[in-house]
Amino acid sequence: MKKVGIVLSGGGIRGIAHLGVLKALINAGITFSHISGTSAGSIVGAFYAAGIDPEEGLQIFMKTKLLRFIRPAVGSLGLIGIEHTSNLLKTFFPDDKIENLNIPLTIAATNFSEGKLVYFTKGPLIRAIQASCCLPGIFRPIMIDGQMYVDGGILNNFPVEPLLNNCDFIIGSSCNHLKPVSSITNITGLMGRAGLMTINKDMEQKAAFCNLLIEPKGMGEISTFDMKKAETIYWLAYEETLRTMKNNEQFQALLKEITA
Repeated sequence: MKKVGIVLSGGGIRGIAHLGVLKALINAGITFSHISGTSAGSIVGAFYAAGIDPEEGLQIFMKTKLLRFIRPAVGSLGLIGIEHTSNLLKTFFPDDKIENLNIPLTIAATNFSEGKLVYFTKGPLIRAIQASCCLPGIFRPIMIDGQMYVDGGILNNFPVEPLLNNCDFIIGSSCNHLKPVSSITNITGLMGRAGLMTINKDMEQKAAFCNLLIEPKGMGEISTFDMKKAETIYWLAYEETLRTMKNNEQFQALLKEITA
């Protein structure tokens, strides 16, 4: 049996797209030997690796409104403290150990103290997720073993590397596609688009390592924290996955091998 791995990009609330991608792949008969994720991708990857079905994961995001559990941390290096998500996350990850998940998971984070990329494959799961999602300037850095950690997307928003020597078939899920535009109306839109262009350039190079890349069109236009779009994002990604699978010859060959 071929080992199939999936890499899940960062992207804020757009990361809900990964749930739709996973659901379509699972329905097609795919099982995963390894998951790798950054930021929002680390949350989705942890949910599925813990045995939470993608549809259930969508309901968790919609009902708990996970981002509302993050409270202000006035006077610190960031405006918001992400640690307050711990109690909520413990509901879904009571064991809180990466190595005890049902599927091997790699979480990418940035060691801000030393300025280097770190991959978590064992140890406290919740702390690793929080570190991977910790946007600098918005969230207060997460402390792990006396070191500051922030969002993994700073150095690697598409961590395909941990899958290269562990998987025979690699699927990539990216949720930051940008449509062409003719004008920008504010500085927030300008900076946001510039940041996503940088991220996508890196992802484009790494996409060559994927046998199948799923990238819903225009997803990058959705605001990082727009919870109202959660269900729309899920179904757009689900439908895009169905189309992409159907048109990918390597994937169709993989399905034949699995169902033979």
